Amino acid sequence: MMFPLHVLFLCTGNSARSIMAEAILNHSSGGRFRAYSAGSRPKGLVHPLALETLQSHGISIDGLRSKPLTEFLQANAPVIDYVVTVCSSAAKEACPLFPKKAIVEHWDLPDPAAVEGDVGKQKEAFQEIFDLLHQKILLYFLSR
Repeated sequence: MMFPLHVLFLCTGNSARSIMAEAILNHSSGGRFRAYSAGSRPKGLVHPLALETLQSHGISIDGLRSKPLTEFLQANAPVIDYVVTVCSSAAKEACPLFPKKAIVEHWDLPDPAAVEGDVGKQKEAFQEIFDLLHQKILLYFLSR
């Protein structure tokens, strides 16, 4: 097996869950994986609470940006080994499809950016998603 393996985290807006997953895996993998993220309808901005949550765990936010899936469908794009969609079907999101050959996983995760209420409640939602993503990444990618 050749390292690094390339992982693409996909969601609709590419502003929170997929961005956080990209940063967590890149931070934790020791070079075994190279993670990316994209969205089918990217918002164009990373949610500030996603960035704040990552920084609070000592994870670099340098270079993180909201980007379209089409970047990874170009001829010069990296060959993706794994695609993980992180959309929540309970929220009626349409998860993007990746048309190239890759191992595809779906993690049904709620969108912390959709949480309404005071800032404390929103921060709690981002922390919960961070914890879920961290746990799933450890189990799926890093325990092998």
